[in-house]
Amino acid sequence: MKSTIKYLILLIIYLACSDTLQARDYVFRNIVMSDGLSGVLVNAIYKDSEGFVWLGTDNCLDRFDGVKVKHFEFRGIESGRKKRVNCIAETSNRQLWVGNGVGLWRLNRSNGELQRIVPEKIDFAVNTLLADNDVLYLGTEKGLFIQKDGQLIQIQTDPNVLAACNRVMNLCLNEDKSVLWMATVQGLFSYSLKDGKVSSWHFRENVPETDYFRCLTRIGETLYIGTMSQGVLRFDIQTSTFSHAPSLGCDVISDISGDGKENVYIATDGNGVHFLSHKDQCVTRSFCHDIRDKEGIRSNSIYSLLVDNRGALWVGHFQAGLDYSLYQNGLFSTYSFPPLFNSTNLSVRSFLNRGKEKVIGSRDGLFYINESTGTVKSFVRPVLTSDLILTISFYEGEYYIGTYGGGMMVLNPQTLALTYFEEGDSELFHKGHIFCIKPDEKGNLWVGTSQGVFCYNKSAKQIKNYTSSNSQLPEGNVYEISFDSTGKGWIATETGMCIYDPASQSLRSNVFPEGFVHRDKVRTIYEDSKHNLFFIREKGSLFISSLTMDRFRQKSVLSTLPDNSLMSIVEDNLGWLWIGCNDGLLRMKDGEEDYDAFTFNDGVPGPTFTNGAAYKDENGLLWFGNTKGLICVDPKEVDELRGKVRPIVFTDIQANGVSITETSLKYDQNNLTFNFTDFAYGLPSALLYEYRLDGVDNDWKLLTAQSEVSYYGLASGDYTFRVRLPGNDQSEASCEVTVRPMVPWWGWGLIVVALVLIVLLVRYYLWKRLSTLVKSPALSPAEGQEENEHGFSEKQVCGDNNQEQPVEEKYKTNRLSETECKELYEKLVAYVEKERPYINPDLKMGDLAVALGTSSHSLSYLLNQYLNQSYYDFINDYRVAEFKRLVVDSKYSRYTLAALAELCGFSSRASFFRSFKKSTGVTPNEYIRSIGGTAKEE
Repeated sequence: MKSTIKYLILLIIYLACSDTLQARDYVFRNIVMSDGLSGVLVNAIYKDSEGFVWLGTDNCLDRFDGVKVKHFEFRGIESGRKKRVNCIAETSNRQLWVGNGVGLWRLNRSNGELQRIVPEKIDFAVNTLLADNDVLYLGTEKGLFIQKDGQLIQIQTDPNVLAACNRVMNLCLNEDKSVLWMATVQGLFSYSLKDGKVSSWHFRENVPETDYFRCLTRIGETLYIGTMSQGVLRFDIQTSTFSHAPSLGCDVISDISGDGKENVYIATDGNGVHFLSHKDQCVTRSFCHDIRDKEGIRSNSIYSLLVDNRGALWVGHFQAGLDYSLYQNGLFSTYSFPPLFNSTNLSVRSFLNRGKEKVIGSRDGLFYINESTGTVKSFVRPVLTSDLILTISFYEGEYYIGTYGGGMMVLNPQTLALTYFEEGDSELFHKGHIFCIKPDEKGNLWVGTSQGVFCYNKSAKQIKNYTSSNSQLPEGNVYEISFDSTGKGWIATETGMCIYDPASQSLRSNVFPEGFVHRDKVRTIYEDSKHNLFFIREKGSLFISSLTMDRFRQKSVLSTLPDNSLMSIVEDNLGWLWIGCNDGLLRMKDGEEDYDAFTFNDGVPGPTFTNGAAYKDENGLLWFGNTKGLICVDPKEVDELRGKVRPIVFTDIQANGVSITETSLKYDQNNLTFNFTDFAYGLPSALLYEYRLDGVDNDWKLLTAQSEVSYYGLASGDYTFRVRLPGNDQSEASCEVTVRPMVPWWGWGLIVVALVLIVLLVRYYLWKRLSTLVKSPALSPAEGQEENEHGFSEKQVCGDNNQEQPVEEKYKTNRLSETECKELYEKLVAYVEKERPYINPDLKMGDLAVALGTSSHSLSYLLNQYLNQSYYDFINDYRVAEFKRLVVDSKYSRYTLAALAELCGFSSRASFFRSFKKSTGVTPNEYIRSIGGTAKEE
């Protein structure tokens, strides 16, 4: 009986954990209007062949690239429900089609505008679109339309165009594409594409409300039909019979689709999203709103649903915007042993992997897992004096555990008893800091502590202590002990390094050559298959040396990676070095330029890797300690996955903040912004790119958490902007831009010719004038002209120097006195600070002048002549100050930079960035980081 209860409890735990683990496969991100969405009602979702996700809202068509949302408006339609997008489809020629309440639209990709198609024939709602290569099927309020070869054919299910059965709500084709199935407001219809025959079926005869079919999809010979009151119905094509699918807790079905093989994806208007197994006829997964789940969907009222070709889930809500599951390609996995253990979100500081037996040390205690016996045990306070486990080593059949502030403990894997190490200094080994534990080839266990190095031999029951007072060990905490392939021991403390010589059994610190890193704080030492030693320091680039120290050098892992961010290193069986950092994971080959960077989108749960926690197991798999768990990767899968990467796509190019399609620009269009995407659809903060502008940047630059790069004040010339995933040439995309000079080369030629002609004409004129004066009689003093020695009067040569310079013409008739300027300035500042008119992006100088009871001319004189400042600089300084106030207000912590800029009165992101940089000298994100904040999504 007890055994049965035990297994029942285990089963319950397993099921609970399984659900939890499955739910964690889908972490949702929400997109709302503050993120750029045009409306909170998302009625249609479509992913095109290029990778963009198109969203149909209540009033607009939106395009989402994983970071930014771009709007495409329906021009010429009054606001109202008729703008609501009902459907989106793409034909094989990359034509994007949209149906809404007034008809059919097509996107003109060259100018980015939506164009109304055949309004004279379709001036009513288009409910659904189905593309089959270059053929487009339209389900409308007045029947079926087929567009093919430039012709539009109309088919009606009933001669009466207003009959309910002519309201076609959804379409799908059968297996051989010979029959088109139509879900209508009054039953199921089929249209034969061979002979034009129309047939119909009804779920319940003479009960119209049960025949309100809203959506359908097909798997094999079965149609799944979403209804408005009967839940999901199944229709067997061969037997022409209806049946009920399993209940979903809500009978109002808003969207339905499938993978064509096994899974049916169903959205309900009231009870979330459900996956239905076609084979087993049961719900395999459900997604419902739970206020406690911050990573789940935001509402149960679903209007649109898409499961894309990568398995990501897109959910459009009635009033909660868009939810989509963050995509990860699955290259990395987080270790778990269900149902008993899962390392997800565990900050792993150390671990030891011995096949089926694993010991994991974290900031929250110690965990022992034996997969062969199904044993899992955790050790926390008070069993552990300290929960921070720094190092783990296997020695003489037991695990030795080093802690921070809790000494060293010994775990017996047979009894699972955890006891203190009782040899040597009991105060140190019960309460001190143990930083590293390493066995050597002679049966000794070396322990690095806060009080020097200990060499322990269990068989001989001997322990020896090396300190800075009895040996050449540098002072301070001992962070690393590593034995190379020759048997030498490399010992690193916080003040330097020494070497253990096994022949003399002594520590030596006077053997290092000039220029070595023996005086630096080294955290990790690693020897690769070529017998190179790699030293990871607390600060500085990677240091590489031969075993004999006759050759050594510095190596920057990545030119833009901070040198002090390296944490761990391990080599795989393919010769790649994997380096864990404070902000990501890299792989590289020593002596080669090849490298790769891995992020959340590859399955890395968190960007921060822990010191020295990297290991290659007997199967060649790599394991890393991460602040979000113990993660594992098969290096053999990397190249295959990287080879499938598609080139990055440019989403927008702007000159002076205005989108451009022509890349030959005028001389003053020299402030360029490039927007791009790799369609990752993961965490925006995990985005990682490299970019460079040929002619400006000498090397690749790293770009994190952004998909936009700007250059300002470019000189005239030809430029090529390049962007790629770090180290991945296959993903590279480029864009060529030319900034034309203010005067072209032939213009300069004309100017030179003109100047030469002017000089010649002046010389000719002077020669002629001089000749005339020489030949003519001198002027008499009575004529009032006193000549100089060349025959010219003083007034002719010098001009009238006594003439007073005129007042600037603009303010000639309206100049303010000093007193008037001061009074107007005080009035202006008081009004602007109290009323905050600058938050209006359309604020004009005339508006300010009216509010102050003065003229635009006077206000212009005050700003330009008295304050030496333009109107726009004056107003934008207040907007920048408003942004600084909002960015520290927790109320606006979830707002993007674009949303904050709009709240402050900026009319565009480009003007905001220019004004902020001009006013403060730094970019908005640099300013946020300088005050201790976190960079926002842009």
